[in-house]
Amino acid sequence: MSPYADDADAGGFLKLVAFNDQGLVPAIAQDHESGEVLMMAWMNREALSETLRSGRVCYWSRSRGALWRKGETSGQFQDLKEARIDCDGDTLLLRVAQTGVACHTGRRSCFYRARRGEGVENILPVERDPKDLYGKP
Repeated sequence: MSPYADDADAGGFLKLVAFNDQGLVPAIAQDHESGEVLMMAWMNREALSETLRSGRVCYWSRSRGALWRKGETSGQFQDLKEARIDCDGDTLLLRVAQTGVACHTGRRSCFYRARRGEGVENILPVERDPKDLYGKP
């Protein structure tokens, strides 16, 4: 159940959001227990409103031009524990309970590559085969 279930606008939370000229705001998903940053995606007003109302995180897919309900096809849901907004109102921090992996590559986090010395290293293993998540190669 959403921490904001009684009020989808969360006492004016939506009014604080400075959506960009495309009507979007970046949203960073963070594990509410460990603090690990899981992913970044975009939200429009409808996605944010649905997330606040339902407690299940919903994003805006720029490539599909449609709402993207996290986990709808993969089963890897994000349940909202807390929504925060930065001082300028132009970035959201979503503290979530992640079911399974957050990244479409099958890793826990989308931030699985790190600069090491002069190169880049994968620092997180694949936990789920993406074919198993999405049913395609």
